[in-house]
Amino acid sequence: MPGAGRSPTYSDCVSDDESYELLGFDNVLLPVGDLTEAVGFYERAGFTVGFRFDEAGIALLKVGGETPGILLRQEDGLEHRMPPWHTPRVWLEVPDARTAARRLAEAGIAPLDEPFPVATGWTVELADPWGNVIGLTDYSKRPALGRRA
Repeated sequence: MPGAGRSPTYSDCVSDDESYELLGFDNVLLPVGDLTEAVGFYERAGFTVGFRFDEAGIALLKVGGETPGILLRQEDGLEHRMPPWHTPRVWLEVPDARTAARRLAEAGIAPLDEPFPVATGWTVELADPWGNVIGLTDYSKRPALGRRA
């Protein structure tokens, strides 16, 4: 039970018999100000559109062969902005992040910074016009942990 002056939390209200299990990702939702512009940006960045439903203001970007993807959701009034440094990041595995960075540059998409080393390999991050940050990371230093092992 919550102590004096403390609001109850979810765990205060749920018994162990009612707990749940996380089964995996459904989709990652990213707010965008213009669906057509967003789809064009992500197609230039190498993403494939799984479906687009303009009446609902959504488009799904495929991520590998997985069913979940990145769901772009149009939010009226959302303007272009730079990402704040503390914005959440979604990192996706690629075979080679440094090659991905070169291809992004060829498509006119500037990364947030040069590719940088991480414990498993290399990562490059990009931001869409609304400040959503996507990282492309590889497992070149620890291939046994990657999907292509």
